[in-house]
Amino acid sequence: MALTSFQDLLDASRRQPEPQRLLFVFARVELPEAATNAQRERAARGEGGHLSPSLCVDKAPEEVASFAALVEESATTGLPWDIVCVASLSGRAGVAPGTDEAAQPLRFMVNAINNGRVAEFAAFDREGNVLQFC
Repeated sequence: MALTSFQDLLDASRRQPEPQRLLFVFARVELPEAATNAQRERAARGEGGHLSPSLCVDKAPEEVASFAALVEESATTGLPWDIVCVASLSGRAGVAPGTDEAAQPLRFMVNAINNGRVAEFAAFDREGNVLQFC
């Protein structure tokens, strides 16, 4: 299924046969300390740079009213971010995974993002636009 919006992701998570837990990793786009002018220009166009995770959270789909609500809640942390990567964790036998079960998959997500494997996740910019990574 191709996502066209964050709402598509929420709707799909709610339609799964087993209850889901959504995993969110908020990340900043960063440049190297000694970035070249070309690197800075690419970053200004929304290209290049690398992602540095700054915040992780897991939530049941019912706990996320909308993308705007997620952005508003993230603002209370005071941690800046540019992109949010999202994955889901499926429950078993009708029981949704809990926060304790989400800790290790969130660590795996952070490691994947640190290693540049962001295409494995749904991703959205701060305005809720779906992002595609090559």
